[in-house]
Amino acid sequence: MESAWGAGPAGAAGAAGAGGALASKRDKEGSKSRSRRRWRKVKAKAPVLLHSMDLREYVTLHKGCFYGRCLGFQFTPAIRPFLQTISIGLVSFGEHYKRNETGLSVTASSLFTGGRFAIDPELRGAEFERITQNLDVHFWKAFWNITEIEVLSSLANMASATVRVSRLLSLPPEAFEMPLTADPKLMVTISPPLAHTGPGPVLVRLISYDLREGQDSEQLNSLVKSEGSRSLELWPRPQQAPRSPSLVVHIHGGGFVAQTSKSHEPYLKSWAQELGVPILSIDYSLAPEAPFPRALEECFYAYCWAVKHCALLGSTGERICLAGDSAGGNLCFTVSLRAAAYGVRVPDGIMAAYPATMLQFTASPSRLLSLMDPLLPLSVLSKCVSAYAGAETEDHSNSDQKALGMMGLVRRDTALLLRDLRLGASSWLNSFLELSGHKSQPKSVPIAEPVRRSVSEAALAQPEDPVGTDPLKSLTIHDLSLRGNSETSDTPELSLSDETLGPSTPSDVNFLLRPEDTPEKVESQEEMSTKDGSSSCLSGTFPEDFLPRRSSQGPTQIPLYSSPIAKNPFMSPLLAPDSMLQTLPPVHIVACALDPILDDSVMFARRLRSLGKPVTLRVVEDLPHGFLSLASLCRETRQAAALCVERIRQILTPPGPAAPPV
Repeated sequence: MESAWGAGPAGAAGAAGAGGALASKRDKEGSKSRSRRRWRKVKAKAPVLLHSMDLREYVTLHKGCFYGRCLGFQFTPAIRPFLQTISIGLVSFGEHYKRNETGLSVTASSLFTGGRFAIDPELRGAEFERITQNLDVHFWKAFWNITEIEVLSSLANMASATVRVSRLLSLPPEAFEMPLTADPKLMVTISPPLAHTGPGPVLVRLISYDLREGQDSEQLNSLVKSEGSRSLELWPRPQQAPRSPSLVVHIHGGGFVAQTSKSHEPYLKSWAQELGVPILSIDYSLAPEAPFPRALEECFYAYCWAVKHCALLGSTGERICLAGDSAGGNLCFTVSLRAAAYGVRVPDGIMAAYPATMLQFTASPSRLLSLMDPLLPLSVLSKCVSAYAGAETEDHSNSDQKALGMMGLVRRDTALLLRDLRLGASSWLNSFLELSGHKSQPKSVPIAEPVRRSVSEAALAQPEDPVGTDPLKSLTIHDLSLRGNSETSDTPELSLSDETLGPSTPSDVNFLLRPEDTPEKVESQEEMSTKDGSSSCLSGTFPEDFLPRRSSQGPTQIPLYSSPIAKNPFMSPLLAPDSMLQTLPPVHIVACALDPILDDSVMFARRLRSLGKPVTLRVVEDLPHGFLSLASLCRETRQAAALCVERIRQILTPPGPAAPPV
């Protein structure tokens, strides 16, 4: 496919015969050559533009339009209704957050009072933007943990595969010894987690499709932790299945701040059924209450315990796979690095779905796309990273605000819903009369009105552009083609070719700043820019007479380089030295093309490829971050989830004997 930057039609008009074909070929090659040169210039300029000051200005741009009517436009159509439903629930939940008791009461209130967000996408988009920019990580922790509510988790489990074993275990904080891989006669002591909160038990969940030997032993039963009515799904069977030769140790995602294995149990049950192996999912402590390295210590402790006591879990431990998604993928890499540092057995392979490998928050190109991501916006990603790094989290709640109560909320929001219906009908009627040639004078809204106007109404009342035209309309087709050329490609989907995963060195991982732009220099430039009131150089990248629409919510505080611990290789494995990465087992990464942390996967795979390590990278199209939790939603998510299962199966399959030379 020819690039959209072609300089002109190929071939001369009226050319015929061999001479015309040759001229056409030369013109095409010249067009492609010019396109490649121009693209190299853009790539060379991009690192200059995408530094931290640009990021701070970038987040001031108006984002409500992406979260309203067109939310999820970049994803497969089958998933858009679900994303719209999630956004309605999010803004309704955000309106009642900390005015009511968190948990089921807020969820119920949101269901009753979120009607107006469903009928007014502009209002929904503006509220979504307010929430993402103003509410702290504790809000996202509460919202993402809605799936932990007993009612919702029970409904999800009813629709998932039925397994014989689903047990929550509590591992006591007791030190134990493991043999060294280099010399099994020597032992190393594995200490219980100690960081921040001191010694404490580690919770894990054992899931198995069949009841296997050892899974009903007295020793394992002594570790079972009660979960109420669903604490034990152990069905009596006349005969036990033999121990599986394989074991999957799973680490869940959730931005290091939310969720447990309960939220990920539906697709883990499907994995247990399809793979026929027991799965141990680790419930690590969450930030901001337990920042780095608490989660790493607990996951490493649970992994070592599983390797030592695999017989209790129904496995012989011949093949062990570490699997995780998002934050769990990060912990899979760091657990393996820690195991190699201790000298104990490393897993036979790692399957990481959309992992985060670079927690030193910087403006990578894929993260800039999260301006319009409905599941992982840029500001939310930065808050999760900051919380895991141990930075201070601000609480924007008003302590004087009192709860209205369930019926009070229903009465108030019913009035707002009726008002929005009235305003919507009035706006539609006025538009109809204007189209009919009978323009009517718009009525001004009283300033003393106690309820806020809808976003649709507010947009109509905004003053026009100073030049009297929409600045977006001043862009020419050529300008739009320059902006959209990166979407054109000769291949229908991304692959793991040598070109995409070319050689990389540790110095290449900082693809966001120029070599001379050190963090200290960037911070000093920001201070000078703040003092003299000048704006970032991002404003110089806009076309002439183009005025970007700014957010009415004010700038978002994104902590850049706020914590030196983010450079720790056990927190950001992408920054690990070559000697550490050499110890990793075969790695299989499944990423999303429109994921804010896609660059983490690509750069990590490139580094492993440059070191000669076995690594595969598969980038799926049209799916959002977190598709594993949406595995049963549509055909595309089922196919992506099946790809993850296939990668795990490759790890668990013992390598066959080498083929004899021909």
